[in-house]
Amino acid sequence: MTHDHDLVLRPTAAQTQAALNPPPGRTGGDLVVESLAGLGATTVFGLPGQHALGVFDALRRSDLRYIGLRVENNAGFAADAYGRITGEAAPLLLSTGPGALTSLAALQEARAASAPVLAISSQVPAAGLGGGRHGYLHELPDQAASFRGVVKSVHTARTQSQIPSAIAEAWTSALTVPHGPVWVEIPQDVLLAETSIPVVSGGDTFPEELPPRPELTAVAADLLTRAERPAIIAGGGVVRADAAKKLRQLAERLQAPVVTTFGGKGAFPWTHPLSLQSWLEDRHTTDFLEEADVLLVIGSGLGELSSNYHTFTPRGRVIQIEADLGKLESNHPALGIHADARLALQALLETAGERTDPAAPERVREVLDRVRARIAAQGLTLEQDVLAAVRRALPPRAPSFWDMTILAYWAWSAFDAKAPGTMHSAQGSGGLGYAFPAALGAAAADPTHPVLAVSGDGGALYSIAELATARQYGLNVTWLIVDDGGYGILRAYMTGAFGSPTAAATDLPGPDFAALAESFGVPGVRTSPETLERDLAKALTTPGPSVVVLPAVLRMFAPTHAT
Repeated sequence: MTHDHDLVLRPTAAQTQAALNPPPGRTGGDLVVESLAGLGATTVFGLPGQHALGVFDALRRSDLRYIGLRVENNAGFAADAYGRITGEAAPLLLSTGPGALTSLAALQEARAASAPVLAISSQVPAAGLGGGRHGYLHELPDQAASFRGVVKSVHTARTQSQIPSAIAEAWTSALTVPHGPVWVEIPQDVLLAETSIPVVSGGDTFPEELPPRPELTAVAADLLTRAERPAIIAGGGVVRADAAKKLRQLAERLQAPVVTTFGGKGAFPWTHPLSLQSWLEDRHTTDFLEEADVLLVIGSGLGELSSNYHTFTPRGRVIQIEADLGKLESNHPALGIHADARLALQALLETAGERTDPAAPERVREVLDRVRARIAAQGLTLEQDVLAAVRRALPPRAPSFWDMTILAYWAWSAFDAKAPGTMHSAQGSGGLGYAFPAALGAAAADPTHPVLAVSGDGGALYSIAELATARQYGLNVTWLIVDDGGYGILRAYMTGAFGSPTAAATDLPGPDFAALAESFGVPGVRTSPETLERDLAKALTTPGPSVVVLPAVLRMFAPTHAT
């Protein structure tokens, strides 16, 4: 009798012959690129450095497409977006010490947003591992220690024979839910030394699925079926699990209103009769959710932004479905179900009964009417007109990437993403400079749609060097820069908290962004609120990179969590 675990894949005659006669001149760097290709990678991002040159030399002998950015952190943002768009692990090639450490902010964003990034860094020569102070260039006592609190897992290959397995293990970790960034480091001498190890011919990995426990979904289905006022909060986990259709089926079966978190934009149709949209920073929405007798939270940890800055206090029974075990019941007691959103929604669809509630759409309309009335009373027509112009100019299926800027904060609440997985922002960890390099990664992942990046002038300066990258690779990204002469949101925060801002910290005399773009060989245009839609639409339909600059001082709508 043969058991499944006894089955072994037999090499073909050609594979055996290739293994016995590997081509000469290969190094440990070749094992890296062969391992990536064997796992299915086609594109890698990164920046070369002295210790990592063995990998970059091996790229010349591979079919992998390399996209090099000008700053390691921006390369990390590009890989993050590539992983979000494709659902594949995005390789990020880095060098030791300063190069590696510069990527930390991008990897923190990838971790917060569950983006699968496979970071591979060089290390000092193997003799320098283990804390000995040999004085190597870029030497750290424990480089991996800087990453352990940021990434999902850390892997060190100390010998060439460890490289294929370390990379395969890291790949599996990155793609096991919840997805996230992982770290592999390999000493310089291991990468440079010639190898007699056979060419890596395959690397199948099998990320584990995370199904819900059936006894828990049975209880959840019963609670939802018998609920009088059910409601649903849908987070980014729904989008990442490609579960938007299942969410809609369940909401319609239960007649349960749905609000999407900022990370879950597009998980539920914006204009659906049961859609509360994304107005989580509004007390009317918060009150409605608090009144639900059964609240299903799926793919969200109900963190600061998703709970109206922790002012949300549910009064009914909470069911929380979350793939990240650390987020389960971390903010509110709940029937916690540790599971992938798609599998959990499927289980609920198989067990939950139908509810009839003809009044549910009317209750949704009443909430949205109150939200709109509150915003309308604040005289913010410029901000609403600008956001509406962006939405009209952007094709429905085109992805957009938003930096930490006032227009993005409006978009979190008021922008119709049109489809799951088309709106992305840096709200996971809140770092500046995300939008443009991330948009470059998205354009590399899918060149069939134009990509929009939205930044303020402060955030734009973090990634202005990547105009060279956009031009070099001809990436189809339009960059909208809203220039208000400084860190506009910080200026507003300081004014609200202290009466006036520290101008030296928040006011930023900056460049002429349109002229600066032109100096990189990228078309640049200054626009106005009245001409924004036309100029943005033209840029988006013109192949290649472009920059549209909107000089405008935008304001935020009044918060409700502080009153």
